[in-house]
Formats: sequence, C-alpha cells, structure tokens
Amino acid sequence: MLRSLWRSIDRFSVQHFQYVINELRKIKVVDEHNRELVMNLLQSVVEIVTYGDRQDPHIFECFMERQVLADFVRILKISQESKIDGPLLQYLSIMIQNMDSEHAIFYCFSNGYMNNIILHPYKFDGGDLAPYYVSFLRAISNKINKDTLCLLVNVQGDAVVSFPLYTEALRFAQHEEKMIQTAIRALVLNIYNVSDDMVYQFISTPPVSEYFSDLVRRLSNLCFCLDDFVYDKGKMDAQKRRDGVILEADKIADELHYFKDILSVGEPRLTRLVTENLLNGLVFPLLFSFMASKNKNGSDLSAITSLYIISCLLQVVGGRSMINNVAGVILYHILNLNVRIPSEGNASDVHDDVKTFSKCLNEVERVICYDPESNGSESINVTYLGAHWEGFMSSFNINSSNSEICSKRSGIFAFVFCEDQSLLLASIFLLLILTESKDLDCLLSSMSGLSEKEDEMLQTDDTSISKSVDESIFIRFMPEILNALLNVLAFQQPLSIMMLWNAGWCLQKLLNFHREGLNGDNLLLFTTSYDQSRVNFLNELGGVWFDHIPDTLITESASCVRVLEQSSQYKDPLFMLELALHHQPTNGQTSSYFAWQRMVDAVKLKTFILKGVLVDKPLLNMISSSTNDSRVIRASDVSSASFGSNVSLESGIPCGIAFSNSEIRDIYVIPVASGIIGKLLLAEKHPFRSRHGVVIAIAPLAGLFPKIDEDHPSWLHLQIREFDPQFYSTKARGNHLSMPDHLADGRWTLGFPNARACEEAHLVILNEITKQRSAVEYMLAPLLQDDLELAKS
Repeated sequence: MLRSLWRSIDRFSVQHFQYVINELRKIKVVDEHNRELVMNLLQSVVEIVTYGDRQDPHIFECFMERQVLADFVRILKISQESKIDGPLLQYLSIMIQNMDSEHAIFYCFSNGYMNNIILHPYKFDGGDLAPYYVSFLRAISNKINKDTLCLLVNVQGDAVVSFPLYTEALRFAQHEEKMIQTAIRALVLNIYNVSDDMVYQFISTPPVSEYFSDLVRRLSNLCFCLDDFVYDKGKMDAQKRRDGVILEADKIADELHYFKDILSVGEPRLTRLVTENLLNGLVFPLLFSFMASKNKNGSDLSAITSLYIISCLLQVVGGRSMINNVAGVILYHILNLNVRIPSEGNASDVHDDVKTFSKCLNEVERVICYDPESNGSESINVTYLGAHWEGFMSSFNINSSNSEICSKRSGIFAFVFCEDQSLLLASIFLLLILTESKDLDCLLSSMSGLSEKEDEMLQTDDTSISKSVDESIFIRFMPEILNALLNVLAFQQPLSIMMLWNAGWCLQKLLNFHREGLNGDNLLLFTTSYDQSRVNFLNELGGVWFDHIPDTLITESASCVRVLEQSSQYKDPLFMLELALHHQPTNGQTSSYFAWQRMVDAVKLKTFILKGVLVDKPLLNMISSSTNDSRVIRASDVSSASFGSNVSLESGIPCGIAFSNSEIRDIYVIPVASGIIGKLLLAEKHPFRSRHGVVIAIAPLAGLFPKIDEDHPSWLHLQIREFDPQFYSTKARGNHLSMPDHLADGRWTLGFPNARACEEAHLVILNEITKQRSAVEYMLAPLLQDDLELAKS
C-alpha cells in the first residue's frame, strides 16, 4: 500500500511533469503508429495540470514557464490523419472545466493559444469530431468573464475585428444534432451575458449580425413545416397528423424561448437587433399576408397558423415593442375612427374633433417604432413596415364615410366576424392576449375606441384605469363579438366539444370586460346556449358515466375557476391548431371512452356557463351512504365486495355464462346499488358454504344497458365499460397525448333457465340502476333546480 501511495504522489510531482513534457516535445509527427502514445502523454499533462491547479502551485508554474499549451497547438499541426484532434479537444475541455483559480484560466486564455486551437483547420467530414469541438468551445465560454473575455478577441483601435470563439461557434448553430444546437446556444448566451461595448458592437454589425436573421429564417421555416401538418390534404392518418403538429409546435416553442433568453440579457443593442429581425423577418410579413387574405395560398402561411404563431410569440417573447407593433398593425383599420363614444342617452357628449387618418398613423408610428426597452438608444428600424404599409392599407380601400362597416371587414375583425369558428376563436384569443398585456401602449388603446371620460382618466396613475384602457380594444365591437361567440354556443351541432369549450372560455373572458351585461338578442342567445348545455348535461344522467358526474363536477368546477382566473398569457394556443384539424364530435360514438369524453365535456361546458354561481351555492347534496369521493364505500352490504370476496347469495339470480375459451359456468348475478355506487357481481357458489359465493367478476352498473336477445329471449346482453378514467388522466397529464380511437368495450351474455327468469333479472338490474341514478340526481339537485335563476345570475 505504501509503494502504491508513493507511486501516486510521484506521478503528480513536478519532476514527473517535466518528464512528460519532454517526451511530448520529442514527437515530430503524429500518425497511426504513435497515436496511442501521444494520447497518453496528453492525458497525463491534463491530469497533472488539473491536480496542480488545486494542490501544487509549483506544477502550474512549470506549466506556464514551459508554455505547454503551445505543444497542444503544435500537436494539432503535425498530426497526419491520425484522428488525434478529438481526444486532444476532449482533454483540453476537461482541463478547462476543472480549473478553479482565476489565475490559471487567465493564463490559458492568454497568448492566443485558445484562438489558435479554435481556428485550426479541422476536418468536420461527418465524423464524431464536431461534438468534441463544440464541447471544447462551450467549456471556454463557461469560464469567461469581464476580465478574460478581452483575451479571446482581436482588437484594432477601438473595435473588435475578430472573435473566433463566437464566429466559429455560429458555424454549428444550425447543426442537425439537437445536443450540438443546445450547446451552441448556451455558449452564445454565456458570451452575451459578459460582453462589453466593443463586443456588442461586433456582434451587432454585419456579417456577424446575420446570425439573428438566420434564427428568424429558421423559425419561419418551422412555421411552414407546422402549416403543412395543419393543412395536410388527407395524406396521413389523423393521429400521425396531430403528432406532427405537436412536434413542430414544440420546435417553434424552443426557438421562441431562445429569443426570450437573448432578450432577457437586457442589453439594448441585442434587444433592438432581435426585435428588428423578428418584426421584419417574421411578424410583419406574416401579419400583412394573413390579414390581406383569409385563404391559404401556395406561398403564405394559413391564417390559423399565423394567428397561432403570433399568439405564441406574444406570450413567450413579449415585450413592449413586440406588443405595440402587433397591435398597431392588426388594429390599423380602426385607428382613424377616433370618434368619442357618447355617454348613454346623451348625444351631446360626442366629440366633433375627429383626427385624420394620416395624423393617427403618425402617432401610431411614434408608438410602434420607438423601442421602450432601448433605454434611450436609437429607435427600432422597422424597414418592412415602412416599405409595405402604404400598399397594405390601400388594398383594403378604407372609406372613412362608411368607417363602421369597413372596420368590421378589415384587420383582425375580419376574422372575428367570419364564418370560420376556428378563425373566430383564434383571433379573439389574440386580442385577449393584447388586452391583458401590461405592455400595450395607452395611445393604441385610446385610438381603438375609448369613451371621452376614459380618455381623460389616462392622465392619472390609477392602475385600475390602465386595465380599463387595455380592455378598450373590445369596447367598440363588444356586442357584435359576444353575438358571434354566443351563436357558436347556441347552435352547437355539429361542432366538436373542443370548439364549444374554447368558445365558452372566450365568452367568460369577454364578459369580465363587458360591464353592461347581456341584453336583447345576445341575452336570448345566452339563454339558448344555457338551455342547450343543460340538456346535454341532463342527457348524461342517462349515459354510460352518470355515476362519475358528481366527482367530475367537483373536479372540473374547481379546474374551470382556476383556468378562468388565469391570464390568457398562460393558455396554450395549441387549441387553435387542434380546432383546425377538424376533430369530429364524439356524439354517436358508442365506446365508453368517447362516452367519457362527452360526459366530461358536457360538465365542463355547463360549469363554464355557470362560472361564479357554483362558488356561492352548495354544489352537491351529500348522501349518507357516500362521501365526496364516489370510490369510497361505507356500506356494509355486498356493494363493498371485491374480486375474491365471499358474499351472500340471498339476492343472487342463478344463471350461466361462458367466458372466452371456457365452458359454461353456473353462477349467480347480484346487482346492487348503494348511494351513487353501483356494481354487478358475478359469483360462484362457495364449495363449503351453500348460501355464500365467491366473486369472480365485477362490472359497474352504469353503462350496462341490459338488453334481452330478440332471437334468444333467455339471453341477457350487458355492455361493460373497459375504459379506465383514472389511468387515462395519469397518462395524459402534462402532455397532449390522446387515447387511440379503437378502444372497445366488453360484452357479457348471461343465460337464464327461461325467458321469464331472464325478464325478471332484466327488471332487477334496471331497478338497481334506477336507484343509483336517483342517488346521483339527488346529489346534483342543488345544481339542477332553479335553472332560470342560475342562468340570470
């Protein structure tokens, strides 16, 4: 052991280190014959230097005095197809990563050693060298700070003329391997977070600054890939298409979060550069394109995909410049309608001084072209906006003499009032994001239709007034918007439940803004939609999952309240694309899986419409034999039985059943309801206890739908729910997974001695189901009674 310890200590001595250096300097060429020797020597150098950095300063002094890093550069130059590059970069990465002292890092970055290694002409020919190289670059970036960054740049006068770590890293920015892309982005952010004025100037000057336009171009390409899935013309099955949409949407989200990370650095030049490229390279072309035409053509993104991208961008990237530029474009058509809204019943309050459209545009240009995040630096250069604005406006033929009609057919409101429900909901959602944004400029809000009183209140600092100003986007057309949403809810067939769910969500959000409430036709439409939701809800009491309605109601009511209290900033815009995938309604599907979806959606929709009522009134009557959780059974009778339990056969009905690959077995069927719990037990007679049986199978009473066979009146058919909601919720939680569409329910056929016995069993089962349903109805009584009163509230 002592000899081993001595060898370990000797290995990390200065003398041994000098020996390794001398051996390394004897190498005149690196080829396949001495490759292993060179690798061992390089590894020894790195191990000893790492040890010396932490334990023995004499070792590191030797490392500096003998200029060992120059030998690494020399080894790279004299290697001949030896594939020594990868191991050498790996050893250097390890050494840099493990250095703790600033003195050691400062030395390693001095004298141009790192830049020489970075700029070596490596052959990235599809091998495994790229990961080693990128790892080396990232290791350097992890150690840079304000003091060491200057050692890695080349300066002439007052300007940086080259920065190899940054420019060489950008060569891999679009690499096909995700891990390399991620490493490069981490490296770039490390540089941005420690850069000084000269480095920022270098980064923001062409051709280096083209990195940002390349990022936007990549994002744009991903948008088109997403659009191809959204508007696939029947070339792939529905599940593959939906999976493709989710995958491409996730890629876009990753890109947007990277832009957000860059903006979070807080450097004004970076902020301006990123915002300019996003606006000119994506936002303005996208907005102008989809607002000029509601139909998808061969070169532009579809409107629904465009709305999705803009919504995601505002949610993730955000910022005052982005918010106000988007708002300025999509609300341009009503900016010349700065007519004061008269107070109710007083026409004299109308303001006669209507600003000209050109004057409004000048004010808008001041708002959307000024970069509030630039802290006094120059404004954002929105070149695309300036070049295309005049032609864009003229294509809409804005007529001030008929401005109210024109405004409903132009800009974002052309989609709000279109017949396509998907575009309707998507455009309202985008407006909600703008409305709830704290960054929306008051000028844009006031131009979009504030009352004179509200405009005067802008001069105060009351935060509640700012909220009122943001809500003004909807003021001018609120009755019409509500009417469009209520038409979706009131005339539900054959729309999908997802459409109704999101229409209900938007309706509740808008009603929070609309203080005047509903009246006239809108009140009638609301009553119709309420009655329809109540009918759908009541229909579920005769459905497959009526026993789960109380639990679902409690869960969904709490969930709905949470969702409605959240800002639109946190609602996933993916629903826009899912609506565009033309999901078919689940009505008519017989599977218990579809029945479960239908029941849950009916409960959710009713809960949305009644939001605010359920909080103030008792939701459920509690019954003695059941708790809030319907899975807990307190009764002491056979309803508490489980598989393998011994049960009394006093209420059992003798019959026969044939399971798959099995002969007919004599059993007893025992239907039992206790409160909202209902089970159908199949039991075989106990071998030793004549009046007892052993449970061999259990099915829920709900969803059985017992039916006597028309051709064999002694046979009773039962439908068995196979879908497990608890398993589904666990699997689907936290992602967008959907269950396959081919889930099939089980079927049991019971054989009785004769038709009369079969009919009696049929009636007994129906009676127990009725008892169970009555218990559920009693529990739901507070919700079902006084519906007219609840609707008005």
